[in-house]
Amino acid sequence: MHKDPFHNLNFFFSFFSLSIVVNKHKPWIETSYHGVITENMDTVMLDPPLVALDKDAPVPYAGEICAFKIHGQEAPFEAEVLNRTSGVGVLRARGPIDCEQQKEYTFIIQAYDCGASPTGANWKKSHKAVVHIQVDDVNEFSPVFREPLYRATVTEGKIYDSILQVEAWDQDCSPQYSQICNYEIVTQDTPFAIDRNGNIRNTERLSYDKQQHYKIMVTAYDCGQKRAMESVPVHIDVKPVCKPGWQGWNKRMDYEPGTGSKQLFPKMHLETCDGPLSSVRAMVELQTSHIGKGCDRETYSEKSLQKLCGAASGSTDLLPAPSVSTNWTASLLTDSGRDSDLIFRFDGRQAANIPEWVVPQNLTDQFTIATWMKHGPSPGLRAEKETLLCNSDKTEMNRHHYSLYVHNCRLVFLLRRDFIQLDSFRPAEFHWRLEQICDKEWHYYVINVEFPSVTLFVDGVTYEPYLVTDDWPIHPSEIDVQLTVGACWQGGEVTTPRFTQYFRGSLSGLTIRPGKIATQKVISCLQACKEGLDISSLESLGKGIKFHFNPAQSVLVMEADDLESINTAMTKVSYINSRQFPTPGLRKLHITTTVQCFGEDTCISIPDIKAMVMVLPPSEPRITIAGVDQLFFISVLFHLKFNKSVRLLLLNVEPGVLELMHNLDYCDVLVIGEELDPEWESLEIHHSSLLGKHLDATNSTSGISIYGVDSMVHYEQAIRQVRYHNWKPGGLSERRFRLSCSELNGRYTSNEFNLEVRDCLHTCSEAVEHVNHMAVQSQYMRPVHHPLVVHTVNSDHISGTPPAATVVIVMCIAALVVIVVLGIYRIHTTHQDGSKEDEEGRKDPEMDWDDSNLNITVNPMETAEEVMEEEPDEEEDEDEEDDELADLSSAESEDSDEEEETNIQKGKVKGKLEWDPSTLPY
Repeated sequence: MHKDPFHNLNFFFSFFSLSIVVNKHKPWIETSYHGVITENMDTVMLDPPLVALDKDAPVPYAGEICAFKIHGQEAPFEAEVLNRTSGVGVLRARGPIDCEQQKEYTFIIQAYDCGASPTGANWKKSHKAVVHIQVDDVNEFSPVFREPLYRATVTEGKIYDSILQVEAWDQDCSPQYSQICNYEIVTQDTPFAIDRNGNIRNTERLSYDKQQHYKIMVTAYDCGQKRAMESVPVHIDVKPVCKPGWQGWNKRMDYEPGTGSKQLFPKMHLETCDGPLSSVRAMVELQTSHIGKGCDRETYSEKSLQKLCGAASGSTDLLPAPSVSTNWTASLLTDSGRDSDLIFRFDGRQAANIPEWVVPQNLTDQFTIATWMKHGPSPGLRAEKETLLCNSDKTEMNRHHYSLYVHNCRLVFLLRRDFIQLDSFRPAEFHWRLEQICDKEWHYYVINVEFPSVTLFVDGVTYEPYLVTDDWPIHPSEIDVQLTVGACWQGGEVTTPRFTQYFRGSLSGLTIRPGKIATQKVISCLQACKEGLDISSLESLGKGIKFHFNPAQSVLVMEADDLESINTAMTKVSYINSRQFPTPGLRKLHITTTVQCFGEDTCISIPDIKAMVMVLPPSEPRITIAGVDQLFFISVLFHLKFNKSVRLLLLNVEPGVLELMHNLDYCDVLVIGEELDPEWESLEIHHSSLLGKHLDATNSTSGISIYGVDSMVHYEQAIRQVRYHNWKPGGLSERRFRLSCSELNGRYTSNEFNLEVRDCLHTCSEAVEHVNHMAVQSQYMRPVHHPLVVHTVNSDHISGTPPAATVVIVMCIAALVVIVVLGIYRIHTTHQDGSKEDEEGRKDPEMDWDDSNLNITVNPMETAEEVMEEEPDEEEDEDEEDDELADLSSAESEDSDEEEETNIQKGKVKGKLEWDPSTLPY
């Protein structure tokens, strides 16, 4: 059949117009979708399903769905068209979805058709639909406990609802898998149970004696019944029934001398058994009454201690250590074993008369009496007077001029002044009533007299008399008086003179000082304890603690409002002993504690604590005196001076250890044999030799005593200035002296260094110089800046045994040659001796003598090589000394000609003798 060409054209235009209007509708989807995806999966289950419709269907392209597009903040999903015609699609995850990171997602999705042609031109998109995706959790994590270990403490005998709670957690995101639904005790046969919340309780009463510690293992399950990978250990300690008190302290603490302040209770704490408290008061008491005079004090001699404390000089020690010159205390009882504390014990039968030369004669309106005293209640209903010190008539009458006595636990000082014109009643008796007088403890009493005022100091605290009675002055008389200690002398009005009013107790350091009164500072220094309680690091106590020391620092009281403050304070309590050589032994500690609760006086009873401090023995030092122990002079000469010889040494020093300061308190130079005759000989030391030092000296015919707490160097310098004077040299063949020194009032003493001075005309040929040595050990306390230098003098002893005849000949020739040579030497030096004497006199004023008396001055503390000039160097002195000793030794083995030369040299070396031209006969 033939068709019209117009028909074909009409078909073309019809088709063209249909293609233009075919994609006139947009795709359609639901307005919202809800989906679920299981974590770690990729397919999302949507409700409703993802389907897009287009009204242009079934028109190709325009009625088909080509894509779904997602709009959101980086949503990890993508949509895929499964069928373009039906518009069915699927929503997938682009990667693994983790519920623990994000549980939900929300985003926008749109559908796109295929457009009007295969090229996708003129495509249309649907409206926006909201998609909400929820991630389903998978039970992939196990429970984990929050603590690696659980601890608890229970008291025996109690049943607890909950001892402690353990807790586990799960990382899963859903409530089903993240919650812990059960706990279980893994350990079998334990008296404990656990509930679903992790609370552990005991199922029976626990006994501390049966078992003090339990270790159990606990596991956990989440609600998906997944068990914890690791069980957790639980430690439960059983403690005994709580008893309030201090815990964590040691009964004994060792104290090493020189270590300063040492904590007594570094781990101490107070257990109150959870009782409520409002305040805590603790008192720590250091008991030292058995040590020395109540505590560890300096045991220097009384005079040395007074000088060390700055007391005025001139005091008289009425109870010194017994010796040849102080023998009035020899019959008194001494309390031994007190570490050089010189203590005299009086039992009501002993007393001592003080020699007249010792008694102070110049008591004025100002003076001081001081003593240590320990006294208890007097026996008997009506106690008698117990006299410490009494100055009474020696004969005829029984008047007491001044006295110090105890009566019925009262201390009484009697002072009767001499009668003067217009005198009337004046204060005479001063009474004090104090607990300290009869408490059987050591106390330091000082009576300051500023007449008519009298003040008493007890342990540095001032007390005024509670009663002062007046009396008439004493009329002057020619009757001698007697000063006694320990009783009162009754020399008159009785048939037989005797002691009366005996003292019962202990005394030490009884002194009287005329003309001066002691100051508060001096008194505090004299009675100060060198040991006591201390608090280390005061700044760490905080403001919540209050504390108070007694004056002796033997009692410490602390108060706090809370437990933590008092515990911190107790750990800071320390013991300190500042003595260089403390008294070793035990010191008792006593701690009493009071706990106050709210609204109550005391609510918790804290037991007292008794502990001790053991002071270990110090390493004892020794002092050695060394030097030349034989010196010679020639009686026809009058003028010679010896060089330095005495050395005070501390030996056995460990390598690298610095010398530490050792203080001596006295050195005695005593005469051996007969005492010095004051008419023609004496030992002297110039006061200028003691200037700038804490030293003083006393002199008698028995010798010289240098005392005061000072260094060994100062003592050595002072000893070298001791001079022996003799105005009758011809009558002296030899003199012997003994030197000894003390540290801590005789606690540590030196060797006894003996020195002989001989007439060279009689003994030079037999002279051999010796050196005293003694090995010692040292104790070190305070460092100084120079190492210990030990000086010793070495003597070479060369012995020979010549025939007896040779010895006699040598001695005779030596004596003759010495006289002749010295005569020639005297003439030779006549013309040049005057100017030299003037120069030497300026250097040593002691060497100026009366020419007509031929006086000899010998310094037995110095060697023979020093002439009148000052030595330039100590080492030169020792070298010269060695040379001279060698010359002396070698001279004994030479022939007679050599002996003549040696004797001439010996005369020069041994004495470096110089002649006074005015006494030389021509």
